[in-house]
Amino acid sequence: MKAQPPHHSSTIATNSEPSPSPVERFRRTDDPEWHWLEERDDARVQAFLEAANEESQAWMAPLESLVERLYHGHLARRELAVHGLRTALDHYTYWSETAVDADYPVWWRHPNGRAEQASVFLDLQARAMPEHYLELGDMALSPNERWLAWTEDTSGDERFSLYLKELPDGEPHLLLEEVGAELTWAEDNVTLLFTRYDATQRPDSIWRLPLSEGQAGEPSLILREDDPEFWLGLGKTRSRQWLVLEIASKDTSECHLLPALSPEQTPRCFRPREKGVEYGLEHRPGHFYVLHNRDAPHFRLDVADEHDVEAQWQSLIGHRDDTTLEDVEAFDWGLAISERDHHEAQVRIRIIELDACHRARCDEHLTLPESPCSVMLGDVPHFDSRRLRLREESFVMPVRWLEHDLDSGERVVLKSQPIHGNLQPADLCCERIWARAHDGERIPVSVVMRADLTGHPLPTLLYGYGAYGEVLDPWFSVARLELLARGVAFAVAHVRGGGDRGEPWYLAGKLEHKENSFRDFLAARNALVEKGLSDGERIAAYGASAGGLLVGASLNLAPEAFCAAVLDVPFVDVLRTMENPDLPLTTAEYTEWGNPDEPGARNRIRAYSPLDNLSPQPYPTLFLQGSWHDSRVPYWEPAKLYARLTEMGTARGPVLLRTDMAAGHGGASGRFKAWHDNARQDAFILWALGLAHKEP
Repeated sequence: MKAQPPHHSSTIATNSEPSPSPVERFRRTDDPEWHWLEERDDARVQAFLEAANEESQAWMAPLESLVERLYHGHLARRELAVHGLRTALDHYTYWSETAVDADYPVWWRHPNGRAEQASVFLDLQARAMPEHYLELGDMALSPNERWLAWTEDTSGDERFSLYLKELPDGEPHLLLEEVGAELTWAEDNVTLLFTRYDATQRPDSIWRLPLSEGQAGEPSLILREDDPEFWLGLGKTRSRQWLVLEIASKDTSECHLLPALSPEQTPRCFRPREKGVEYGLEHRPGHFYVLHNRDAPHFRLDVADEHDVEAQWQSLIGHRDDTTLEDVEAFDWGLAISERDHHEAQVRIRIIELDACHRARCDEHLTLPESPCSVMLGDVPHFDSRRLRLREESFVMPVRWLEHDLDSGERVVLKSQPIHGNLQPADLCCERIWARAHDGERIPVSVVMRADLTGHPLPTLLYGYGAYGEVLDPWFSVARLELLARGVAFAVAHVRGGGDRGEPWYLAGKLEHKENSFRDFLAARNALVEKGLSDGERIAAYGASAGGLLVGASLNLAPEAFCAAVLDVPFVDVLRTMENPDLPLTTAEYTEWGNPDEPGARNRIRAYSPLDNLSPQPYPTLFLQGSWHDSRVPYWEPAKLYARLTEMGTARGPVLLRTDMAAGHGGASGRFKAWHDNARQDAFILWALGLAHKEP
């Protein structure tokens, strides 16, 4: 079946002799692959990107009124003044507020029990005013709540600066530049731990920074990792007794421990790394809880003696074929565990209350509001808290935060996301269907649409990611309502390579099994048509980052399957990127994609890498987006795809490229610019689906 691009009456006028496109103007006969675009310092690179931006803007000009309607429609549907949940620590209660017209939040606190003494302690809106971009990396309070440390990035390249201020109104002091995002305080109130990057932007070291009355001493190295496939991270147990320094690759981990009250000590390794074994630690006085996959591919939970971790571990939750253990949180009364059912692709929270002998006094799953849905444990800082905060949402249920009392079982809704306008959550419906993959596997596909439009095929936007074991649990989107109101169905393909059906689902879509991800995406598309949910002539695809690889490879396999596609910061030059260990993050990705120095891995990557498999096929109309400061997927990957597809000239519609020259991998940092960028993208999708003139 060959999908034709929908007709749109508003097209840009052309002169009898149109000016040459950016691709024609900047083509170099000595470089047909367009690798010269990787030369960031070459003035022609920026000139090319700016010319492509102008071309994209000119093409989009007839849709600008639609962009503005989508943008303002989105604003009208959401509560613009946002008040965060209040969280009480030992001495003060903390929360954030974002004003109606603000891009960034302001952080407040008051002494516990004295709300009238509230004061601002960090104003991100004010800090962002002189910047084109601002991202908060991490924010860490000293245990005595006197000092605030934070990291921020003002370019989008994910290289952070470290600041410190005395609360509530001390002047911020720049302590260090070119550091990682993560921060952790020791319990002595004078030692701050942070990470640094190597030349490839891999967090390769953890440092100790002594502070005295706001004055920083010389940083000292605690731990360094030389293996380029591993990176380092920081944490502290909820018991506040241990600092956890984690060394991890994509499939192997190792934890080192420092006493939180004596951070000057030398860290001790909890258990040396074993290839292919991942583990993480939680702590209750006297015991460590080890979540690991040694001889247990779906993970198991064991208990180790805090003072003799080499002794025989006690099994608490054994390995199960149908469930993956995803996370464990320890409290003085027991454990809160996140586990995922493989058959239903649904996460649940399990509460186990333990006695002194680690026998379960209570073992139960918390009730789900609906299925499928997302549920996770919220911020619960106190080790002895018996009131848990939960965050719940689904495709048809806006985010809400609840407090669950373990003693009474009572649940209280603390906050719900309000939705304004003529399309309410009650007007929507969600359906989970199961597609049949090329090898017979069942692929979950989620679909949300207006309830009054069920019963006949709808124009559809199909979303996918499918890498790193990331889970696409249901999420509510206010911006998505603009598409749904105009009659679009939104579908998510939960393909292998993600973690939607647990650890086996991830392993079945990586390395030598990567092609399963692409085949699953196409199977999801076909199932939507076969079940009468989607109009086969009007299905658009969307993928970002590794999702851009998913969509790009799927288009090479079946370009006729979609009438359009949006590829946002897409990872499409996979082979060339993985062959360059000097690029940020490349070496750490070997266990996800493979090391191309190995012939078998190189051949596998070469067989699916989107840029390496272009051919003169009838590709759909494409909207490609990149970011100049992106350190994860360089701007040149979407730019090369744009140039080569334009040269090929076989696409069924326009191929557009837009590069944000002031942003990084996540796009714009301010919420209003991000929302406007989303409206532009949605306008393109509506045009491609033949709905540019359709109003709610």
